[in-house]
Amino acid sequence: MAQHHSAHSNGHDGSHGASGGGHHHGSLKSYVTGFLLSIVLTIIPLVVILNDVLEGTAAMVVLLGTAVLQFVVQLVYFMHLREEEKPRYNLMALILGLIILLTIVIGSIWIMTYNTVAH
Repeated sequence: MAQHHSAHSNGHDGSHGASGGGHHHGSLKSYVTGFLLSIVLTIIPLVVILNDVLEGTAAMVVLLGTAVLQFVVQLVYFMHLREEEKPRYNLMALILGLIILLTIVIGSIWIMTYNTVAH
């Protein structure tokens, strides 16, 4: 009896999944939708670049645009970013990571563009 009582004293319903605490995971429909969107967002730039549908800046815009959309699909459908309960630590960590990434990339471009020592 003591084991039965202790299993319910911690507030869990007796399930032994790693998703305790009321966390929600995606349904099969959301995973399939995310997978199909990922496939489409991979095929679009592949077709555009390999078949020379667009060239130069237009091809780069399509490539970067689909990359950003692919990133959003991954976050929403597979990382469940929109289903996170408060406080939103994963979202805050993502924003901090993006700020660090943008700082490094923009700083590197700035240095490569305006480096007078190398000229």
